[in-house]
Amino acid sequence: MAKQTPPSRSVAPAPAAPGGRPLWQRLLIRRVKFLAAVVAMIGLGLGACYLFAPQWLMRADATRQAMAAHLDEKSVQAGGAHWSYYEGGEGPTLVLLHGYDSNKAVWLKVAAQLSPHFHLVIPDLPGWGDSSRDPAADYDIDTQAARLDGFMQALGLRNVTLVGHSMGGAIAGVYAAEHPERINRLVLVDSFGLKQKENAFAREALAGTNPFDYDDRAGFQRAFALAFEKVPDLPGRFIDVFIARNKRDRAFLDKVFNELRQPSQYLSVQRRLDQLTMPVMGLWCAGDKISDISAMDSLRDGLVHASAISSTTLVGCNHMPMLEKPTQTAQVLTAFELSH
Repeated sequence: MAKQTPPSRSVAPAPAAPGGRPLWQRLLIRRVKFLAAVVAMIGLGLGACYLFAPQWLMRADATRQAMAAHLDEKSVQAGGAHWSYYEGGEGPTLVLLHGYDSNKAVWLKVAAQLSPHFHLVIPDLPGWGDSSRDPAADYDIDTQAARLDGFMQALGLRNVTLVGHSMGGAIAGVYAAEHPERINRLVLVDSFGLKQKENAFAREALAGTNPFDYDDRAGFQRAFALAFEKVPDLPGRFIDVFIARNKRDRAFLDKVFNELRQPSQYLSVQRRLDQLTMPVMGLWCAGDKISDISAMDSLRDGLVHASAISSTTLVGCNHMPMLEKPTQTAQVLTAFELSH
């Protein structure tokens, strides 16, 4: 008896969704829509933050740069003040001091190139940034150098290279003269506190005007043109943050500026050059409109006991080499550190 072959069965394709799309396409579309919604929400959040709280975006960017430079933000109570500072990296220690109306974040671009090779300590000087401020206290060069000693002792910092920019350079120079046992090398970057040719900025300052005061965007451009060869192209709402901060801090800014106008202050390093015995380097921008490059001659001529004297001039910047020429600044600091 012949075997009967059972009828073959064919498997019907899965029913398509209304509109004809298979399941995998529907799932993909849902995921794309979800991601688009997330991106839109983030964009709206950033837009709202830019409009209503741009200072948060500025702080977030500083945090991002600090993380990229492998720096941690820390704090300590020392020298009668609360200090906020960055610290990170391994190797010989460099302490970096900022200038007038500035803060520790000014060094972040340079720090990103230094931290793979050096241990960095970058404080907000008292009165500035996130460190404490007492409106009734003095913030002249000598007082700040005394506070710096408390900070150095609190962190156990010895045998360091001390780097100071502008006002921070004067503080570094005075500190190195008074505490040579803690300083291996000294770098003055477009430093305040040295004898120089009287330029337009000095004449205006000595006449009693603070050129760094401003109340609007045009004033911001004028003030920043004093310090930068090319004023940074910042978003308008970021500029508004600087304007609001300048207005809010005007009394303190003018108080400190008036303190620095005294001869004991603008010649604070000049009068102590013969006390500096460690290797010293001057690093200047050729086009500095604030600390005239003639100060480098005063520095070299006055260092009668320094064990080594170096000088470097950068072209294409004004008063802010760490922001205008960060790579070259880091290279110069590295070469100086390794050669002494």
